[in-house]
Amino acid sequence: MWSISRRGGAARSTVAAELPATPDDQRWFNTFRLGRWPAFFPGVQFSQDPLALAQYFRQMVPDTGPLDTQVVTRAVSALFDRIGPGVLVTHSHSGGMGWTVAMNNPRVRAIVSYEPGSGFVFPEGELPAPMPSATGPLEGVAVPPAEFAKLTRIPIVIYYGDNIPSEPSKHFGEDNWRVRLQMARLWAAAVNRHGGNATVVHLPEIGIRGNTHFPFSDLNNGEIAGLLSAFLRTHGLDQ
Repeated sequence: MWSISRRGGAARSTVAAELPATPDDQRWFNTFRLGRWPAFFPGVQFSQDPLALAQYFRQMVPDTGPLDTQVVTRAVSALFDRIGPGVLVTHSHSGGMGWTVAMNNPRVRAIVSYEPGSGFVFPEGELPAPMPSATGPLEGVAVPPAEFAKLTRIPIVIYYGDNIPSEPSKHFGEDNWRVRLQMARLWAAAVNRHGGNATVVHLPEIGIRGNTHFPFSDLNNGEIAGLLSAFLRTHGLDQ
């Protein structure tokens, strides 16, 4: 897993930017499905210790410049050139960039993606219709069929947590993930239709409930890690 340039722990940038002092704690509470501010979802796996929430809000730092996907994908590809074959683990916005890295570097032997939010690639001529949501339409990205075919050569698993509605919702934080889960399923179906091995796991559907946008940081993260271990073991990648 990596930090996206000009964001979080990779915040240093050579591109100037202005950062407005805009409070947005409630936005991130809702967007990443801890609950509907100020109430947590019943049974949520995020710690309800006030100190945990304080630490969470401290991590919601602003981007320090514009996102450059080429910088990100080239950097991660260069890392695989250095370390050799490995499994790429992505989260959220980096999910779409992960597909690009895998298409560009055969050293990526598998992808584990937690709640990818954008950048779902489809072969040219197979783009699904844009999906409207409370946060705006979600669209796929067309790529040449030969590039898309590279994703069919590796096992891929995607995990989404709980409290994602199946029908349109006025609550933007939930509706945002409704269309992303739907798009992920269409994307996996496209990979598999072309001979690949992609799986979307919606955790509540396998009896794991209460997870947020950060399942690896939730209180049941040991159970989440067990799923990852089982995936690696199934595909002979745990050596």
